[in-house]
Amino acid sequence: MCGICGIATTHGAADVETLRAMSDLLVHRGPDSAGEHVDGGIALAARRLSIIDLEGGDQPIANEDGSCVVVQNGEIYNYPELRRELERAGHTLRTRCDTEALVHLYEDHGPGFAERLRGMFAVAIWDAPRRRLVLARDPYGIKPLYYRHASGELRFASELRALPRGEIDLDALEAFLAFNSIPAPYSIFRDIRKLPAGHVLVWENGEVSLERYARPGPAAADELRDGDEAELVEELRARLSDSVRAHLLSDVPVGVLLSGGVDSAALAALAAQATAEPVHTFTIGFAERTFDERADARRVAERYGTQHHELLVRPDPELLLRALADAFDEPFADSSALPTYLVSQLAAEHVKVALSGEGGDELFGGYYTYAADLLADRVAPLARLARPLVEALPASTRKASLDYKAKRFVRAAHLPPLERHHGWKEIFSADARAELTGRRAGFDPVDVYRTRYAETLGAPELARLQDVDFGVYLVDDLLVKTDRASMAHSLEARVPFLDPLVTNLAFALPTRLKVRGLAKKVLLRKAVEPLVPPEVVHGRKRGFSIPAAAWLRGELEPFARDTLSAENLRRQGFFQPEPVARLIDEHVTGREDWSRQLWGLLAFTLWHERHVEQEPPRLRSARMEALVA
Repeated sequence: MCGICGIATTHGAADVETLRAMSDLLVHRGPDSAGEHVDGGIALAARRLSIIDLEGGDQPIANEDGSCVVVQNGEIYNYPELRRELERAGHTLRTRCDTEALVHLYEDHGPGFAERLRGMFAVAIWDAPRRRLVLARDPYGIKPLYYRHASGELRFASELRALPRGEIDLDALEAFLAFNSIPAPYSIFRDIRKLPAGHVLVWENGEVSLERYARPGPAAADELRDGDEAELVEELRARLSDSVRAHLLSDVPVGVLLSGGVDSAALAALAAQATAEPVHTFTIGFAERTFDERADARRVAERYGTQHHELLVRPDPELLLRALADAFDEPFADSSALPTYLVSQLAAEHVKVALSGEGGDELFGGYYTYAADLLADRVAPLARLARPLVEALPASTRKASLDYKAKRFVRAAHLPPLERHHGWKEIFSADARAELTGRRAGFDPVDVYRTRYAETLGAPELARLQDVDFGVYLVDDLLVKTDRASMAHSLEARVPFLDPLVTNLAFALPTRLKVRGLAKKVLLRKAVEPLVPPEVVHGRKRGFSIPAAAWLRGELEPFARDTLSAENLRRQGFFQPEPVARLIDEHVTGREDWSRQLWGLLAFTLWHERHVEQEPPRLRSARMEALVA
């Protein structure tokens, strides 16, 4: 795991001091060593977090004659097989590091090298004889890569903080207000873009070309695996086990981020079975009992004799939110980033690598919205009639509450499938965004969903909606959350559900093996039933969640009013003070639950203060003792 960055220019020699300044801003991603390679107008740099070949794996790494050079952020899990293949082909590998295989694969396959990789990666390869720079990102979008191309110069980096800031992209802001995150290829700055998942970018002679090389997605209806359920249960369990074993490849200890839910519990169980030494597991809880999932996590830990570590947390508004504003280099408002940040802090005190359960919900049907998607067509007329009664229900403090779900359901049940699916989760509607910003945007963020949805015509309807979540929400929300929150503490997070062995089967499952009525993750739960306690297998959906609604009516209210004051909002110039004040008032009085909206406004305002009005912060992991109960 590393942070990478670079400059490619047609205007003379690359500025080495600028490269070093960029690299310095990524030190949290790789505090163990730093390296650079300069060749005229090309300059590459890497910050290394040593995981494999601790002594010999420093980057950049060159091929035998030095004509091709690579830097990588990530891990390649089929590296042992690739190494043997490359040696049979006549290549000489000088290290045991997975990164070295990339430069030799490029020699043999050109930009198509990325198709041979099993892992998570963002890679840059400089091909000196062709004067060609190649960037590649893994098919699932696990590892980030930003780039800026202007006037023949390309700059790229693992995080936005290492690139020049420019004007705010108002389309990206519109998307942020709709989703609480910013989908690729957009970034918050107009002239910076994210390299999309499964894409290769080639820079030659100042020109850039972009090509998709991989597109994981659902099978067509006539290609589904609708055979014997018992056999599929066994196959899924075997595939998950193989993926976990591959993701344990490391020369340092590997732990598991354990939320108390079925996905992370399965990873902990399989990791414990695959290792001789006790696995480290990590979980956190909040003083509010309904958000404390330590008991279920403890059941898993006790069953497998893990070295279990717990943290009980009490909120400190300014410390928590300002820490997240530092760690996230782009506006990001998924409130589960907070517990992910804290559990990563806890894990980083004991291990360098941790497994995490992202992807399980999108692949196997883990969200209540999927049950709602299947139900809506049958009951939409009734939902329309019931809406006045449901809207009159008092607001709850939990997103999992019946009234919260019911209100979401009746507000969107009558819409077409994709718009309805978005409606279950929408943060600010188009009308609300217009009132908030004082302008009516010509850009509709849901078009990002529509583009993805259109690519899967012929697949079952639920699979198409899952694929939208898989390609947008998972990539640009959940994986961003996990990457930034873990790397802020120099912790590598690995995601075994996002492995071809697992995804290829999940994409081929019929709807009945994912969602039946209100039952979710049907096949996955049966596959892990022998592995984890029944309270976890059959419990309600878990995840690193926080009592944001209650906090914003209590401890966080003064901080929210101060941060979102009319003075601050007018100074930044993006949001109208009046609708923001009304949101706070309605939330505090309990008239509505605006916690997701307010969390988003807080996240943007604090991000702007920290990353636009000031120099981007150089992160240094530091334990936040004041948060520990």
